[in-house]
Amino acid sequence: MRPTRRSASSQPRGQKRPGAARAPAAAASAAGDTRAQRPAGHPGGRSRAAKQRPRPSSPRAQEAGPGEPPPEPALPPPPVPAPPAPSVAKLDLGDQRERWETFQKRQRLTCEGAAKLLLDTFEYQGLVKHTGGCHCGAVRFEVWASADLHIFDCNCSVCKKKQNRHFIVPASRFKLLKGAESITTYTFNTHKAQHTFCKRCGVQSFYTPRSNPGGFGIAPHCLDEGTVRSMVIEEFNGSDWEKAMKEHKTIKSMSKE
Repeated sequence: MRPTRRSASSQPRGQKRPGAARAPAAAASAAGDTRAQRPAGHPGGRSRAAKQRPRPSSPRAQEAGPGEPPPEPALPPPPVPAPPAPSVAKLDLGDQRERWETFQKRQRLTCEGAAKLLLDTFEYQGLVKHTGGCHCGAVRFEVWASADLHIFDCNCSVCKKKQNRHFIVPASRFKLLKGAESITTYTFNTHKAQHTFCKRCGVQSFYTPRSNPGGFGIAPHCLDEGTVRSMVIEEFNGSDWEKAMKEHKTIKSMSKE
């Protein structure tokens, strides 16, 4: 007797096929896994990156082409330089031009030097310009002072040894022409007096006195010839310096304008 085969359609109603109930659950699980594995940029994804809208670009960035950096901001225009001041040589001297040029040639001065000489002469009326320096010529200076010099002969310990006779002028009337690198300084005791002298020949042609730190003491014997008319020498008791300064009435004012 042959066995009878039963097809799926011949299964009695009301009975489920084995494994049929598992199919919907497996399909739902597979669908959930697929949804979880979708990338952020997938159309069906719900990430923030997909929901964010692109920000509008700035006008400067819109002007630049694709892949090009934005143009740099325009720089402000450079300031307009002031016109240069006219030199003395270009001034309108009128009828005095010939005298001016003759004066320059006679004094062997530049235009600026001639102007300075005339201005100094006008400003320091009653004074003359003395020039001088050390023995070797490394140090040179000029000083405006009277043609009649008032000389102090100090007998303090150092001035006595080096015979430091000097006249005093304000610092504004003294100008070192050359030799700053050739000068060295000696100080002692209070270190207020600056005894400057030439490194090469050792001559002190000027210094800064303790009595007048705002001026210079000039050695009259270091001046060039031709500008000194007379000299009056006054002894100063530098060995008792404090007492001598109290008793003297005018020495402090000699370095003032």
